[in-house]
Amino acid sequence: MADPRGFLKYKREGPQRRPVGQRVLDWKEFYDPFPDEKLKVQGARCMDCGVPFCQSPAGCPVENLIPEWNDLVHRGRWKDALKALHATNNFPEFTGRLCPAPCESACVLGINSDPVSIRVIEWNIIDKGFEEGWVEPVVPVGSSGKRVAIIGSGPAGLAAAQQLARTGHEVTVLEKADRIGGLLRYGIPDFKMEKWVLDRRLEQMRKEGVNFQTGVCVGVDATVQDLRHDYDAVLLAMGAEQPRELPVPGRDLKGVHLAMDYLTQQNKRVAGDPVPGEHISAQGKRVVIIGGGDTGSDCLGTAHRQGCLEAHQFELLPQPPPARAVSTPWPLWPMQLRTSHAHEEGCDREWSIATTKFSGENGHVTSLHATRVNFENGKVVPVPGSEIKMDVDLVLLAMGFIGPVKNGLLDSFGLQYDPRGNVAVDEHFMTSVDGVFATGDTKRGASLIVWAIAEGRKSAAGIHRYLQAGQSFRGS
Repeated sequence: MADPRGFLKYKREGPQRRPVGQRVLDWKEFYDPFPDEKLKVQGARCMDCGVPFCQSPAGCPVENLIPEWNDLVHRGRWKDALKALHATNNFPEFTGRLCPAPCESACVLGINSDPVSIRVIEWNIIDKGFEEGWVEPVVPVGSSGKRVAIIGSGPAGLAAAQQLARTGHEVTVLEKADRIGGLLRYGIPDFKMEKWVLDRRLEQMRKEGVNFQTGVCVGVDATVQDLRHDYDAVLLAMGAEQPRELPVPGRDLKGVHLAMDYLTQQNKRVAGDPVPGEHISAQGKRVVIIGGGDTGSDCLGTAHRQGCLEAHQFELLPQPPPARAVSTPWPLWPMQLRTSHAHEEGCDREWSIATTKFSGENGHVTSLHATRVNFENGKVVPVPGSEIKMDVDLVLLAMGFIGPVKNGLLDSFGLQYDPRGNVAVDEHFMTSVDGVFATGDTKRGASLIVWAIAEGRKSAAGIHRYLQAGQSFRGS
């Protein structure tokens, strides 16, 4: 602990967001750079607590050595800070930019003051590591002769792939899309994470021996029998892509779209890739986003950059309190109102709204019908006389995901599911089928990127244990 009084001397500070009028004109990340000297000061605010809840599983599922690298940054020992950061986290450049930072909610300093700027320090450590050339491939000293197929290239699959390749196994990542990255590639807008951040890490993984294959839909292009013939173990890391639908009249009208269809199209445009299918754009349109979470915020920021006429966001649940709710005391992730960068850019937000139907003309949506609701004994109860009719041109459904897509590959394996509909696994992440493992959102349901990385690492350890024991999925 370099400065025992740092948390008393210095206030929390982080990078400024670029001005709204500037950032909505491009797809670049929305933060201004944060100087090294200020980062050193922020590192000094870390109290090096006797029990650092920030690195507990509740605060950080990968159990980052947060007090250690905060102190090293304060001392200017950036290369050592990078080593400490990489000791637990394969991809701090992803978590630093995209994770909502439960570590900060669990920071002991946050009990009666502002928590340490952990997330900002994290992504600046790794960015400096890449800039200085300190991030190098970790090539295994030998080969195990074992082959592992990883289905899906999101953060869980990538973390598992890197861990297994470094252990000496031959790893192939099979991705149905035309580029590697899963939701990191197509679900996260570039203004939150530009894709060169992903690409530089993938280049490191290729040099470490990971083989990436795109455009492969496992279950169609490659069957379960193919996998049994070619691989000693299989890891299911396809995420939880089954969207929560809105089964109301008019859902089939043109202009009503799932959020991921909308976000994927725009990410393809930014990358300069062709965009097949119906063109979805908010330009010059009145937009309603149904769903108040991160995906809804991503849709909102995208709509602003496309030049929407106006934007509204509806949430079924009541408005959270402005500060931490008593039901979620420290160090739990707090229930409280959050305002994102996209909301700063303009939005009419409303809570306790239930959409009842859509109406339209010539097959295209023109109106959204809704009602205000109360919650009574856990049930949604419409408020009499509170009906709403709103003129709309584009409706985006961002209500979250209900689990992995089962029809197709998962059902063809004959896997067992848990009570929530996710793939059931044992303590080593193996499913009910010998040699087949599951991880990340496929196993736990839609969750945080930091959980995906943590589970990717743990599932890799389970697969390594299985292979070391001489077991194999091949030919079984």
